[in-house]
Amino acid sequence: MGPVEFIVLAFPEEQLRVPAVEAVLGLRKTGNVRLIDGLVAAKTAQGEVMAAEFDEYVELHGLLAHREAAPLIGPEDVKEAADLLERGSCALLLVVEHVWAEDAAIAVRAAGGRIAGSVRIPAERLGAA
Repeated sequence: MGPVEFIVLAFPEEQLRVPAVEAVLGLRKTGNVRLIDGLVAAKTAQGEVMAAEFDEYVELHGLLAHREAAPLIGPEDVKEAADLLERGSCALLLVVEHVWAEDAAIAVRAAGGRIAGSVRIPAERLGAA
């Protein structure tokens, strides 16, 4: 298995923007990532946090039908992700495997190594460099 990452993709409204969602989830069709788990979280204008399964959305229905393991995203993850959201916004919470790195991860483990860490560098920092 390649490296696995929990990603929060925030949107400025309480409704998902379908073209953006389709573009992100299209990555799994390329085989570069495998979607392991996912939820939609929303923070209402009043600050209430709600979470919903993908199957509650027509555009996301069936994306996790292949899921063999128990869900990985729990209530504590939803709360932590909601802390990143403005009121009146929503987010896709995704657990993805970076399939493209699987061969390297296998070779590292076979050599007695491990993936010891990973840091996501924000696009703003790269642009500034």
